[in-house]
Amino acid sequence: MQLSKENIREKEFHNNLQSQKKGRFEDIFYKALFNASEDFFEHLKKSCQDKLILDYGCGIGNTAEKVSKYNAKSITGIDISEVSISKAKAFVQEKKINVQFKVDNCEESSFENGTFDIVYGAGILHHLKIDKCLNEIHRILKKEGELVFIEPLGTNPLINIYRKLTPSSRSPDEHPLIKSDLNFIREKYDDVRIKYYGFLTLIFFLFYKSPEKSKIFRILAKLDQFLFKLNFFKFFAWSILIIAKKN
Repeated sequence: MQLSKENIREKEFHNNLQSQKKGRFEDIFYKALFNASEDFFEHLKKSCQDKLILDYGCGIGNTAEKVSKYNAKSITGIDISEVSISKAKAFVQEKKINVQFKVDNCEESSFENGTFDIVYGAGILHHLKIDKCLNEIHRILKKEGELVFIEPLGTNPLINIYRKLTPSSRSPDEHPLIKSDLNFIREKYDDVRIKYYGFLTLIFFLFYKSPEKSKIFRILAKLDQFLFKLNFFKFFAWSILIIAKKN
C-alpha cells in the first residue's frame, strides 16, 4: 500500500485520535446535524438491500453497524488507520455482525473496477485529495452505482475562524468542501443531489438537549431547509449530504 505524505499524516492523526480514551470537545456540536444523519441513514436503508456496499473511511465501525441492519448482500469497510480497523473488527465481533474490515488507502484502494453498488462515508472526503478519491470511487463503483456522503463545508466564515483557533482538533491536511469541490462532483457524476444542514440548528444548539426529542430542534431544522432554498444561506451551512450516481 503506497502512501503519500498527506496519507501518512492522516494515518498518524487518526491512529492517535482512536488511541485516546476521551472524546473531543467538538463532539458537543454534532447534535446540530442530527437531521443530516437521519437523512443519510434513511437513504441507505432504502438503497442497500441485496447490494455490495463499501464503507469508505469506516473508522471504528459505528456506521457499518447501523447499515448492517439494511439487508445488504455484503458490507466491506476500509480505513487507513490500523487502530481504527482493529477497533472496528473487535466491535463487530462483539456485536456478531457480518462486516469485513481491512486497512487500505481510500485514494488508491485494492479493489477491482466496478466492485460495489454503493460507496458511502461520513466525514471522510475532506481528509483526502478530492479529485483522487472521487476518481477512485468512480472506478470501484458498478455502472450506475451510487455514492452517499455526509461532509463538512468550508464556506461559513465563523466556523472557519473556530477551525483556525483549534488546529490540534483536526488533521493538518483536512479541507472542508468548497464550491469547486461540489462542481467537480457534478462534472464527474450524474443525478447529483446536495442537501444542506446546520445553520440555525448550530447557532442555537444550546437551546436543546436531545435533538431526536426536541421540538425546538425540529423547528430550527425546518427553518434551515426553508432558508437553504436561497443560495445565499447555503454559504452558511455547516454540512451537506451528497448523493450521486456513476455516469
